[in-house]
Amino acid sequence: MAWLQKLHHPEYYVKTFLKWLVLGVVIGILGGLLGAGFHHALHFVTHLRSDNNWLIFLLPLGGVLSVGIYRIFGLRNNRGTNEIIDAILDGKPVSPLVAPVIFLASSITHLFGGSAGREGAALQLGGSVASLLGKMLKLQEKDRTVLIMSGMSAVFAGLFGTPLTATIFCMEFESVGTLFTPALLPCYLAAFVASRVSAALGVHAEIFILENAAALDFANIGGFAVLAVLVSLLGIVMCKVFHEAEHLAAHYFKNPFVRIAVGGVLIAAMTLLVGDHRFNGAGMDMALEAVAGKTDWYNFALKMLFTAVTLAVGFKGGEIVPTFCVGATFGCLVGGLLGLDAGLAAAVGLVGLFCCATNSPLASIVLSVEMFGGANLYLFALVCVICFVLSGHSGLYTSQIIQFAKADELLKGEEKV
Repeated sequence: MAWLQKLHHPEYYVKTFLKWLVLGVVIGILGGLLGAGFHHALHFVTHLRSDNNWLIFLLPLGGVLSVGIYRIFGLRNNRGTNEIIDAILDGKPVSPLVAPVIFLASSITHLFGGSAGREGAALQLGGSVASLLGKMLKLQEKDRTVLIMSGMSAVFAGLFGTPLTATIFCMEFESVGTLFTPALLPCYLAAFVASRVSAALGVHAEIFILENAAALDFANIGGFAVLAVLVSLLGIVMCKVFHEAEHLAAHYFKNPFVRIAVGGVLIAAMTLLVGDHRFNGAGMDMALEAVAGKTDWYNFALKMLFTAVTLAVGFKGGEIVPTFCVGATFGCLVGGLLGLDAGLAAAVGLVGLFCCATNSPLASIVLSVEMFGGANLYLFALVCVICFVLSGHSGLYTSQIIQFAKADELLKGEEKV
């Protein structure tokens, strides 16, 4: 067979290596610039909102503006991160207009106090720009798909400063049960270069190194195993709440302008009722407070509610950073009740819920090392394994496909999550 003969010719591997070396570095530079720009834009609007709490009352108007921007650019049916997943799985191009539109819409969400993250926007930014580059270079469909994954890795790493997590996550999350290793070289190069570029432009990774290793005795292992089971249940509930909230909002408010305006009014009213603006925005500060051992018993529930409403009515941003917040505050609370170190339990809750929500166990384990250090790697790995299995096929992204079911009885079931 001709292809088998080619395996013995090293020039093919050298050509492939050089091609992705160049493309990985190029998309890494672009991703680093985009990630840094997006970070600084969100940092600016977040501080502007913090200094002017009255901006929350303009959230309905901001929502209407956000929907209008999508309409103006012809993206009224855009499905966010799920659309990027579809592009990877089906080989479809991503509109280059997604990048500027998601940049503007996410900035609006954060400026006026919606509870949303930024990683979803980062994946869309990277996927859109990479798809455009692939079209300009007239790459074949397979290569364009790999380039889209590399672009996602680049902006993710440029925004969060976690290149290994970005690499593994973008090869793992779109298809449950597999890891798309052909994209390893360009994804890693793009993520690493992007993280260096964004760091040079003042973007600092959000890490909280836990230097003390917990004892691997039966008490700790048992306690963290119990916490993992509870985080798995929380993950199922959270994903169900997010999806049901979206369905209910679409059912009762057919017009997207009315839907997002009503949602903005509801979030503003909830903020006034709670009397606290901590639940607006991404929630990373609250997550890091939990890792430091401090949280209120209601934080995880309120953050989940604020985020469900924000995303259900159509505000843009992302789900992952709010998920970090929900997981960390829940872990801190429950870990203390179980007699565990509250800060470590918060970190475990953050990583475990990320695993449940994205069905990405390997990326979650890597995230634990990049974000919290390797001192408690085995505990994090144990929790991620338990969370991955027990959370079933619930997840944030409805376009994920199941290549290999987590339970034998499901092998003949649905292919979509």
